[in-house]
Amino acid sequence: MKYDIQKSIEILDRTPVVLKTLLSDLSDDWTMNNEGGETWSPYDVVGHLIHGETTDWMQRMSLILDENSDHKFKPFDRFAMFEESKGKTLNQLLDDFEKVRKENLAKFKALNLSEKQLDLKGIHPSFGEVTLRNLLATWVAHDLDHIQQIVRVMAKQYKEEVGPWVEYLKILK
Repeated sequence: MKYDIQKSIEILDRTPVVLKTLLSDLSDDWTMNNEGGETWSPYDVVGHLIHGETTDWMQRMSLILDENSDHKFKPFDRFAMFEESKGKTLNQLLDDFEKVRKENLAKFKALNLSEKQLDLKGIHPSFGEVTLRNLLATWVAHDLDHIQQIVRVMAKQYKEEVGPWVEYLKILK
């Protein structure tokens, strides 16, 4: 599917609602466990999404659109949420995510971007030149990727308990 701003907003607008519906008021067994090692829990993922909202998507969009900038993106700290989320409950994080996403979507919609603007370029620290269209499509895919991650981590809490049905549950493999 070709990138479309309105179709993107359909997903970006729903992500906080999906996460709030899925995760609010669940026990820590569901939300604080991960897949082992250095993987992330649902709690960590929500913190990561907040950090992206406050330091990444809109800032990079602004850099691309600013004719006077060098268009170079600052590296994104994928692990900043571990410090930033300390002392907060998951419900607080879900509220924070909903608030910052709502603010960002209002700013995004107000830009009323043109097709020509979507082809403007920024410079990613690892990938080099990327278009605004690439960045915005990634914002949507990033949400969906992390929703999938949260659901997978939660499902794996019962991996041993499903017994032989594990063979039929792709999410547990």
